[in-house]
Amino acid sequence: MNNKFILTLIVSAFTQFSWAQKHTVGLISADNSKTFNGYNLLYPHEQPNVYLLDNCGRIVHTWADTADLRPGNTVYLLDDGSILKTKRSAKVTGSPIWSGGGGGTVEKRDWDNKLLWTFTLNDSFNRLHHDIEPMPNGNILMISWEKKTKAQAISIGRNPAYLANNEIWPDKIIEVKPVGTDKFIIVWEWHLWDHVVQNYDSTKPGYGNPKDFPGKVDLNYANLSSAKNWAFLNAISYNYGFDQIVVSSPSFNEIWVIDHSTTTAQAATGNGGFGKKGGDLIYRWGNPAAYNSGTVADQKLFFPHDIHWMGKNWGDRDFGKLMVFNNRVGSNYSTVNIFQPAFDTYMWAFQKSGNKFLPNNFSWTYKRPDSTSMYSSGLSSVQRLDNGNTLICSAQKGYTFEITPTEEIVWEYVTPLKLGVKVKQGDTSLNPSENNTFRVNRYAFNHPAFSGKNLSPKGFMELNPDTFFCELPVADINKLENSESIKVFPNPVNNLLDIEISKGLIEINSLVLYSITGEIVMEAKNLKSKNYTLNLSDVKNGLYFISINKNKIVKKLEVMH
Repeated sequence: MNNKFILTLIVSAFTQFSWAQKHTVGLISADNSKTFNGYNLLYPHEQPNVYLLDNCGRIVHTWADTADLRPGNTVYLLDDGSILKTKRSAKVTGSPIWSGGGGGTVEKRDWDNKLLWTFTLNDSFNRLHHDIEPMPNGNILMISWEKKTKAQAISIGRNPAYLANNEIWPDKIIEVKPVGTDKFIIVWEWHLWDHVVQNYDSTKPGYGNPKDFPGKVDLNYANLSSAKNWAFLNAISYNYGFDQIVVSSPSFNEIWVIDHSTTTAQAATGNGGFGKKGGDLIYRWGNPAAYNSGTVADQKLFFPHDIHWMGKNWGDRDFGKLMVFNNRVGSNYSTVNIFQPAFDTYMWAFQKSGNKFLPNNFSWTYKRPDSTSMYSSGLSSVQRLDNGNTLICSAQKGYTFEITPTEEIVWEYVTPLKLGVKVKQGDTSLNPSENNTFRVNRYAFNHPAFSGKNLSPKGFMELNPDTFFCELPVADINKLENSESIKVFPNPVNNLLDIEISKGLIEINSLVLYSITGEIVMEAKNLKSKNYTLNLSDVKNGLYFISINKNKIVKKLEVMH
């Protein structure tokens, strides 16, 4: 029987097949029947723009900036469709305070990129860096270095041997209330410098054994201690159910929790707030050796990044749990982890076993079977998605991927930039750190920011993209199919396959017929037609896939002669 039979509509991305073009950048694979449907927010290093991509790797929105600016380093999408972004000048030579992760300015911009508010803290004694946190009340938590001189450091017990640069930059946290377009009020602040202990010089303030003061930070902890940027806080997250802040310190290999229920005056002391400890740490975890309470065997965190509360309010899924990218677990691999502090809401205190805060271990750990694929010595992020999947960004390879709860990889994307310059699909010249991507976060289709917005595809980040590699998310394909706007007939087919747009929603611009192995058998472009007939008389028996239009409506065909 000489016919070609339409079997079914295929709505997943055919990652199990070997496509004709090998993908090296942009979208590498996507099984959209298993991914979490949404849009991906990227703010790659070495360039100024914020991008929103769909799960096919297509740009659906861009917040552009001038070429002389760089990330500083994070961006957040707000419910009204605006963004909060950090930025800095590309030129840092001569800056009084500069180190990796340095920022300087925070901006709020609307969906159309109009500047709504701006704030800068970058002078001889202060510099914003790494991360910010939007709060439910509209305020913004920001991390800043504040420079102290050698004399100031020695006066409170810093070992001079750890001051090779003659200065030190402890961190502070400020809560900024935006006013107008460029005004502000600092409504709360916390300074690490107010919460140190030292056992180097008994004649100086704060002398004591760090083991006896777990709420204070050892001024002379030896890991990276000669560096100016000392604690090097790189992430901040606010839990508004508990009114607590968590930060991560890669140099201490710890995360710290601070009581935000204090006043600024209380936050400068060891008294006050719900936890009655003022601004002292109310919880720390990951490396008890940092306060003389453990050994190397007790260490759980290794240069951590992107610590955050998974659920931030009572009733949220995973409320009270913490998630982190654990960068340097091994010499060539990283892990992502979840753990849940033991918090007694009656005593309003985190529980310990002896002098070590609980838990004793992680509740969940993921390590890639091909472990080096997820290794990044710094940066990086992890996000638990609403369908239970996990989105992981291995930053120094610009490699982001999504796994299911059974750890199946269902989506992969490589940032297609080489030091900020777009590269071509198929390019294999990218080296580690040339396409650094600090974080990637996905926002659900139904996120309020997208209400009424134009999210049609607007091209790709990479050059020479493969526009036929991925189809629409399942919901959008089903919408088209259920309306019967696209018909492929007859069924069975004898040589001639008719394609018809029955309701005029789109035109047939292009189509491609693929073999089961991904080889292009037929291709037609620039058709600009609502109806098209494809002659399959010369096609051999077998299974094929036909991709219709730039939106990748895909049907599976059986050719039978």
